[in-house]
Amino acid sequence: MSREDLVKKAISAVNKRDIDAYLDCCTDDIELHTPLAHFIGPHEGPAGIRQFFQDIEDAGPDFQLELERLELVGDQALAFLRTHASGRISGVPLDFETANIYDFKGGRIQRIRVFADRQEALEIMGKRE
Repeated sequence: MSREDLVKKAISAVNKRDIDAYLDCCTDDIELHTPLAHFIGPHEGPAGIRQFFQDIEDAGPDFQLELERLELVGDQALAFLRTHASGRISGVPLDFETANIYDFKGGRIQRIRVFADRQEALEIMGKRE
């Protein structure tokens, strides 16, 4: 499977809440760094990914990712996404942009870094918009 298809499959798995399909895209030592990682740490390994899926279900059961752009940069992928959700309790709609950097190992995703500031992700990738 191409890296592009792997990223698309992982995004689709999040939208379908298919944890097994998501983990099938990832190495056993997967690391998911969300913007909250500064406070709670990354989601690591299958247990961490299961917790991530539970967290998004608890916070916003209609949480969906929309892929806007995907490109390979060296041996990494850069994805621009739009996130749609509404709070489970508040009902307040959320719509925000992120940029994700995907690192690969052995044909699978090893690390995902989610950036609320797309410019920060572009700078890490050595790119400018």
